[in-house]
Amino acid sequence: MFTSNPFADLSASIPPAVMQTYVAIMIVLVAAGTLFDIVHKGSAKYFFENWRKSKSKGPKELGSGELASIALETGLVDVLTSAEFCNARRRAAHLLTMYGFVMYVVTTAVMVFNYPTPATPTPGILPLAWWTGGLMICIGGYWFWFFIRADVAAEGGSPFRVMRADLFILSLLTSVTLGLIWAFLQAKGSPAAGVFFGSYVIATTVLFGSVPWSKFAHMFFKPAAAFEKRVSYANGTRSNLPEPADKPETFGSAREQPRHY
Repeated sequence: MFTSNPFADLSASIPPAVMQTYVAIMIVLVAAGTLFDIVHKGSAKYFFENWRKSKSKGPKELGSGELASIALETGLVDVLTSAEFCNARRRAAHLLTMYGFVMYVVTTAVMVFNYPTPATPTPGILPLAWWTGGLMICIGGYWFWFFIRADVAAEGGSPFRVMRADLFILSLLTSVTLGLIWAFLQAKGSPAAGVFFGSYVIATTVLFGSVPWSKFAHMFFKPAAAFEKRVSYANGTRSNLPEPADKPETFGSAREQPRHY
């Protein structure tokens, strides 16, 4: 089961071209939704204006080498390791969800486009990575939802209280959970597999179609914000983004590099 391509098995009832078209539409929805979010909220304008102010007001002019070094540090520290989270549990949950999502989405696209039928045997590592990515999302996502959210962990609120800001994480968890259940039932030959597949498609459409209203596009803005903040410290200005909970002076001199929360 864990080394069998569920989308290849599905080709007996749904033509591969239909599955490929659906995946392509989801990609377009993400791109269009992100662009809409940028224009509607003015995120790009905000960051570019802040970037221009940082460059013009900073007492120290940064060279291309320094900017490249800061960009590399941002990628390695802020993006790949999510160093902005000081809470170890939240950071672990975020990393599980993030890397699981990348594995899950990439392997889905590869299996649907490159190995759409049993006639094109799928390397066992791809379905295994698909299952692993999905399970990582579930572990990280449910851990966050039931135990780490601020209103649940700190305020004692109900884990079933839902707000608009929860649209992304809930649609993601619903989509992935239904997808894994469908793949499991399909491998077992259960007649209920069709019902779960239909639900999986609906939940996935909500996930990728709701980008303008969810926090999905937020993942594209955070690296830019982290990069701008590091640049503002490096050239002597201070970002107008929110200050860390602990000021730099708490950890040493006022010129100490920022910690991201």
